[in-house]
Order: sequence, then C-alpha cells, then structure tokens
Amino acid sequence: MSDSTGPASGPPRGTGPLLKREARLAWGLLFPTLAIVSAVVVLPLLAIFWISFKPIGLADLRPPAPVVRESLRGSGDALRLQYRVRNSSQSEPITGVTLSDSLPESLTVLTADPRCTFDAADFTCDLGDLDGGGRDEVEIFVALQGDEDAAEEAAEGSDPRMTGRSNNILTNFDFTLENFDRIFSGDEFWGVLGVTLFYTVFGTLGALIFGLFAAMLLNKEFRGQGILRGLYLFPYVAPVIAVAFAWIILFDPFSGSANALLIQMGVTSSSINFFGERPLALIMVTVFEIWRYFPLSFLFILARMQSIDTDMYEAADMDGASPFQKFWYLSLPQLLGILSVLFLLRFIWTFNKFDDIFLLTGGNAGTRTLTVNVYEQAFAISNIGAGAAVAVVVFCCLVLFSVFFFRYVSQEEGL
Repeated sequence: MSDSTGPASGPPRGTGPLLKREARLAWGLLFPTLAIVSAVVVLPLLAIFWISFKPIGLADLRPPAPVVRESLRGSGDALRLQYRVRNSSQSEPITGVTLSDSLPESLTVLTADPRCTFDAADFTCDLGDLDGGGRDEVEIFVALQGDEDAAEEAAEGSDPRMTGRSNNILTNFDFTLENFDRIFSGDEFWGVLGVTLFYTVFGTLGALIFGLFAAMLLNKEFRGQGILRGLYLFPYVAPVIAVAFAWIILFDPFSGSANALLIQMGVTSSSINFFGERPLALIMVTVFEIWRYFPLSFLFILARMQSIDTDMYEAADMDGASPFQKFWYLSLPQLLGILSVLFLLRFIWTFNKFDDIFLLTGGNAGTRTLTVNVYEQAFAISNIGAGAAVAVVVFCCLVLFSVFFFRYVSQEEGL
C-alpha cells in the first residue's frame, strides 16, 4: 500500500471568490484615474497621430459649413430680406445647401427667389452646391405692416437654419504621407534634430553636474546655509518670462551690462551679439537651460546625500581616504540611482522644451529645435499636419530614448 504526499489541494492562487472581488474593486477604484489619464494624455496623443497623416491647415480645423448673414434692406417697394450665404471652407465644396427661416408677422411676401418654397410664414430655399469659398444670395421682397424698426429687429433677430453635406478633411479616412515626406526630404530637419540633441544632451548633463556640485557645497553645516539654499532655488522658481528677458537685457549687444564689462576689461573690442550669432546663440540658450534647471537636480541630489549613512565616511577618514576618493568610491555609487532618474526626467523635459528658446531667440541664429519647428510649421505657416508630423517625430525619439534607458541604463543601476 503506497502512501503519497503532496501539496494540499485547493483553488489556484488568485482565483478564489474573495480575490476576484478584490480585483474587481481595485479596477473599479482605478477606473476614474485611467479615464482621466486617457482623456488628458492618450486622446490628444491619438489626435496628433491622426492629424499627422492628413494634409490639413489651420483653416481646415473648422469643418466646412454654410454660413448665412440676414439683413432687412431698402424701403417701400424695394424693401427686402437679404440672406448672404458663403462656404466657410476655401477648398472643400458643400452639396445640398438649404436655407430655412420664418418671416415675422409684420412682413408679407411680395416676390421671392424662385428657389424658395413657402408654407405660411415658413420657407425653405434649395441653393444647390457651394464650391470652396463660394458665395450665394437670396432676396425676398416684402411689404411692411407696422413699425419699421420693430420689423427690422424681428426679421434680423430670427435664426436662419442652414443644412448641407461636405467632406471634412479632419474626420474622413483619406490619409497621406506628404507631411512626413516634407519634413524628412530637406536638410533642414536633420540640422534641427542636431541642434535639439546638442541642446538636450549638454543642457541635461550641465544641469546634473552643476546640481551635484551645489549639493556637495551645501551638504556641510555653516552659518547662512538655509539662506543660500533658498537663493539657489531662485532660477527655477522665478517666472521664465522674467528671467528670459533679464538675460536678453543683460547680454544686449548695444546696452547690455555684459558687453560693457567685456569691453572695459579689454576682452573684446566690439560688442558681441550673444543671442544673434551662430554658434554662440545655441551655446547661450544651453547655458540658460543649465542655469535655470540645475536647482531641481540640486534638491534631489542633496536629499539623497543627506540620507547616506555617515559611518562609512568615518571609516574612510580613519583609513586616510582623500576627499576625491570618498566622493568617487562612496558618494557616487550611492547617487547613481537618483542621477539616472534625474537624467531621464531632465532629458525628456529638455527635449520638449519650447518656451525658453522661443523667448530668448525665437528659434533664430541656429537655435531652432524640434519643438520650435512644431510651432513654426503649425502656426507660422498654418500647416497643422506638418506640425503634427514633427510632434510625432518628437514622441518617437523620446520613446526610443526611454526604451534604451530602461533596457540598459536602469538595469545597470538597479532601477
């Protein structure tokens, strides 16, 4: 007689009634958050992808529709209701356009446009088709009964109804690759991409390095430490428009203090256009990026440094380790995790940065980044489709960087 032993029988883990109820409750609690995230992040992202495959301009964002303007004109036998109709789109036609309205009691129809049919005070006019940018006009001659001002107010206060069918380029299923072909076919895109990478990489690394130095400096106890920490935060908390214009005034080639100081010191014999010359303008906006955003790195790194156990530093002092050795072998390994996270966040934020460069140079003098290019394509030349295509490229670049970061860097750092 054999006696076999094994694990106790029972329902598989995660399939019990209580666990199923807990899972349903958890999903129910998460649903509002998922819905908000979808509405705020996912839906606009899908809209950008949709628009990037359409040859659409600013004027195409409003769907083609017949627009009417009603007025009471003339007097006596020439008194008439006038309806001026136009197509809101300059390119897309509208078919089967109809105009419907009701006459006020104080007006009696004498003669009307033959395209209009009446049913008591109500009438409908069949206007046919309107080409892109097309206009039409309907006149109904009327006789006035009563006060003219009251009749005019009643006539123009009515709400004419327009109907028609049109092809909305924004919602139809006609797609094209013209937008992507346009941005990739020229050499300008690759130059803009190079500027973006230079600005992002050096701006991110500079902010991290200066933040690290500031954290090491203020990690020691001394009088006025709190005040100095607060001053270090000024570039980050100050309004960007204020500090940007302060830099423009400071480095102005005609009246800036920086140029006056350099000339008096004999460094240069003439004024330097810091934000108007290549490649100096790109270097300046990168320096501004480092100066403005190193306090964020400083805060995170300082918080991490203050949480490191001091016992190993005391042991290193007893062994005669130099300050550099303590930093390289003790502090830096402890800071690699927070530095990696900061590099990821700062890289993404700097790659998407628009307002700093736009305020400093407007994208001129070799400082046009991809985000500035999105603005110029979409609004400066009214090509929404091309602007959306550049935005898709920005998104794909950040996705590739994030995949690379989490695939290689984060594993090495144990994140």
